[in-house]
Amino acid sequence: MSFAPAAGQPTSTTIHTDSEGLEQGGIDLPVHDGTIFAYYAAPLGEKDLPVVLVIQEIFGVHEHIKDICRRLAKAGYLAIAADLYQRQGDASQYTDIPKLISDIVAKVPDEQVYADLDACIEWAGQHGGDTSRVGVTGFCWGGRLTWMYAAHNPTVKAGVAWYGKVATGHGPLIKQTVVDVAANTHAPVLGLYAGQDASIPLDTVQALRSVLASGNEAARASEIVIYPEANHGFLADYRPMYREVDARDGWQRMLEWFQRYL
Repeated sequence: MSFAPAAGQPTSTTIHTDSEGLEQGGIDLPVHDGTIFAYYAAPLGEKDLPVVLVIQEIFGVHEHIKDICRRLAKAGYLAIAADLYQRQGDASQYTDIPKLISDIVAKVPDEQVYADLDACIEWAGQHGGDTSRVGVTGFCWGGRLTWMYAAHNPTVKAGVAWYGKVATGHGPLIKQTVVDVAANTHAPVLGLYAGQDASIPLDTVQALRSVLASGNEAARASEIVIYPEANHGFLADYRPMYREVDARDGWQRMLEWFQRYL
């Protein structure tokens, strides 16, 4: 198993989901300017599967994100995670988080991400996925982009955002924030946030709640859950901030959300 060096070494709580009963692996995902790496997992031999786009943390598509895909596949989804900043650099070469953000993450425009996620949907439709049932989930950097993509692409039917920034983004290329677009989301989004997360002030999460309450039908159907004792990255079972009780609750809420809308 290969974890991003900047994320630290795996801990005793690290979860490994096996691939029994799944088809899974890395692919060269066709995109508008060539190919990028992506990882997918799906129930073996099944077709017309609901699709879940998995959007990486700042650490890229490393073992934790691949494991998330396998967990979703075990739950009956075709899950796919593309390396959304492969063009900007290789996150696996970094040991320092601030440098990783400044060198790579801050240089990724939202428009590039949207196009690559569109390509994921197209690939999924050609490989057993039902593109009338598309969900998206993401973590940290990907948590913000879950909201942004749900507002961008009307194909999306449901989103689950884990602890992503809502009033800011990473770097100077950010043109809009979650609170700018959430009122007009195409899909209901479940937002899962941590009460002890200094990087995402709770007043910004409350501002997002207000935006949703005055938004369109999908916005009003969206929900925000705050785990008071949790910190940023509470689902990241390979890191010290993992909080099992909240991670399990959030995961179950996510499955129920996707079951409802997909």
